[in-house]
Amino acid sequence: MSQRIGRSTFRLDHSPSAAAYAAAGGKKEGEGPLGKNFDLLYDDASLGEKTWEQAESRLQKDTVSKALEKGRLAPEDIDLIFAGDLLNQCTGSTYGLRELGIPFFGLYGACSTMAESLCAASLFVDSGLAQRALAVTSSHFCSAERQFRFPLEYGGQRPPTAQWTATASGAVVVEQTGKPPFLREVCIGTIVDLGITDANNMGAAMAPAAATTIKTFLQDSGTRPEDYDLILTGDLGKVGKTLLLELLQKDGIDISKQHDDCGLMLFDLESQDVHAGGSGCGCSASVLCSYILPRIAQGVYHDVLFAATGALMSPTLVQQGESIPGICHLLHISSSQNG
Repeated sequence: MSQRIGRSTFRLDHSPSAAAYAAAGGKKEGEGPLGKNFDLLYDDASLGEKTWEQAESRLQKDTVSKALEKGRLAPEDIDLIFAGDLLNQCTGSTYGLRELGIPFFGLYGACSTMAESLCAASLFVDSGLAQRALAVTSSHFCSAERQFRFPLEYGGQRPPTAQWTATASGAVVVEQTGKPPFLREVCIGTIVDLGITDANNMGAAMAPAAATTIKTFLQDSGTRPEDYDLILTGDLGKVGKTLLLELLQKDGIDISKQHDDCGLMLFDLESQDVHAGGSGCGCSASVLCSYILPRIAQGVYHDVLFAATGALMSPTLVQQGESIPGICHLLHISSSQNG
């Protein structure tokens, strides 16, 4: 049974494993620094489909299929699937996964959805309610632009604080295997809203939530930043990273030596026109599944905090002058099953 060690932090008694995982991305993601680590890459943003939304569903389905293939599993071997995306009613997930016949939880955590789904899958497997659970999410630049900003044909200008929504997906099968990477602890985020109203500055809206969750986890677990090889947020980008470090330093917490951000890792900010960095559900998901988990399995990293962030915004409410609430969910992922 998982142990509650704080109001929102749980220690997983059996430390389930990220038993199989896969990452998929588009052309721009393949041209980035992590491109060679992806399992699947697509040159055509449409993925052979008629619409951007259908393309995202295909992206998520293909990623799940690849994760199952790598784990030598069939859909019927999975007890539960936790999935979500950025589209209304999580249609990227529901339409992409509807043919698999796996009991389905649809989740929405904006860009924090990979951590949210992985937290839920880990808790279910650790408690014995599921033998195998699958966590997956995705995003698509074109479908996100249409929903949250303007159709691509509009040709709107993007300010320097704006981030580029990744066309990417990540999927993880969670089960008890006794092999790394191990999912050791989870921290469920609380909604934090400091009044940011600029929909083109997601990093500023999400940074306070990341600071709150990281601080909460360190306090609840009795650990320090130097106990971890990497404290990885996703996806604050260039603006949000600076704000996060400043907010934590005000509380006497310095993570500058351990911190990196998925929005800064996925793309090359010098050679790729992504302004403040990458974003979208698929950004942190693909970085985790293509780069971080393999290195934990290999022992390159021993202890990693994966803290995915999300801006829980609605275009309608933002147009009405509402501020943008942020959320951050966190997992401690390790190469060892116990401390």
